Amino acid sequence: MTVFSESESSSDAVVSIDIAFDHDHIWHPYSRMGSPGPMFPVASAAGVVLTLDNGQQLIDGTASWWSAIHGYNVAELNQAIAKQLPQMAHAMFGGLTHQPAVALAKKLIGLTDESLQKVFFSDSGSVAVEVALKMALQYWQGMEGRGSRRDKFLTVKSGYHGDTFATMAFADPQTGMHGRFGGLFAEHLFAPAPELVSKAWNQDQMKPVSRLLAENHQRLAGVILEPLVQATGGMRIYHPEYLIALRSLCDQYGLLLIFDEIATGFGRTGSLFAYQQAGIVPDILCLGKALTGGYMTLAATLTSQRVADGIAGDGDGTLMHGPTFMANPLACAVANASIELLLSSPWQARVAAIEKQLLTELETCRQLPAVADVRVKGAVGVVELIEPVDMSWIQPRLVELGVWIRPFGKLLYIMPPFIINADQLTRLTQAMASVAAEIADH
Repeated sequence: MTVFSESESSSDAVVSIDIAFDHDHIWHPYSRMGSPGPMFPVASAAGVVLTLDNGQQLIDGTASWWSAIHGYNVAELNQAIAKQLPQMAHAMFGGLTHQPAVALAKKLIGLTDESLQKVFFSDSGSVAVEVALKMALQYWQGMEGRGSRRDKFLTVKSGYHGDTFATMAFADPQTGMHGRFGGLFAEHLFAPAPELVSKAWNQDQMKPVSRLLAENHQRLAGVILEPLVQATGGMRIYHPEYLIALRSLCDQYGLLLIFDEIATGFGRTGSLFAYQQAGIVPDILCLGKALTGGYMTLAATLTSQRVADGIAGDGDGTLMHGPTFMANPLACAVANASIELLLSSPWQARVAAIEKQLLTELETCRQLPAVADVRVKGAVGVVELIEPVDMSWIQPRLVELGVWIRPFGKLLYIMPPFIINADQLTRLTQAMASVAAEIADH
């Protein structure tokens, strides 16, 4: 894998970023207009380093919200886009098809499981989940008729599946980030969050799920959750045995099992997909984020022949969804290149080395007064604090320490690019330990 240097990737002319205009006119994620909090203008990126417009370099611990698994400015991915661009930047997918999409679908089918044979492309992870929900609802309409009463889903607390309207309904109703919209969503069933993997596996934790399914299975279209790692809902890591037991319960009641692997897919947890560590397969699988190596927005929803046949059971079979930029050729081309690059790299060894180093270096945080817990899974490192972080202090402090880490709530976490070296990773873990130790003074 080749990463361009900053001098190769940057123009000789330095373009000034108008922070004042940004402050007054541009909304950033989860921010207030006119008071967005600390904002740092990035001018370029290469490898695992973000360079600000003042020349300061930051080691990136977030991989741009967990997507840039190969780092930034990667020659193979740049070349994939450059090769595709003069041929076709975009063409509608309705009534047309193209080689990048066909090649990508073949790759995804080959990588996941032989039962997952059908692929629907969309343009974001949230939409991939919306499509999965529609698949499940239309499956039961096909099986039971348009009058099917199966209009609910079961999920678990502390989960997160996106910011679009239907997906917001699956945020934890007590602690989730979308509570202000309560009363506007469809109401679904919530089981307790899976117990953390730090506790011994206890089959009794399945009793609430089993009871909810026994009492409500005739109204349910399916069950949806994030396998092994609940990301934005709390960075919670739980037992593979939970997934095994849940698969068994879904089979018992004939329910569809949906896995949201937007955050965990493509090696992040140590296996190519998190569900593989449980030795079971979902009926519907949602992929995104790292699908393109962090280059472009693209997502995919995979499902089985069983689900496709069920949807067709009403005599029509039309899946009622069709994004304008569905299967964008540029995005598909770079996704193909990203998957090839991942598979040709020693990604398993890299993720294992990251996990080992995180386990060692973050353990020191456990004794700090401000720290509630430390969790590690694959290339995911989490320091959970007792109190929510003060972003107005902690973000500038992390930048001062030379790292880009984006905490939220009580969570100080990293999901770095897989190519990060040991010294760079130590810079990240030391910064996490430093701010956790300093919190008491702020």
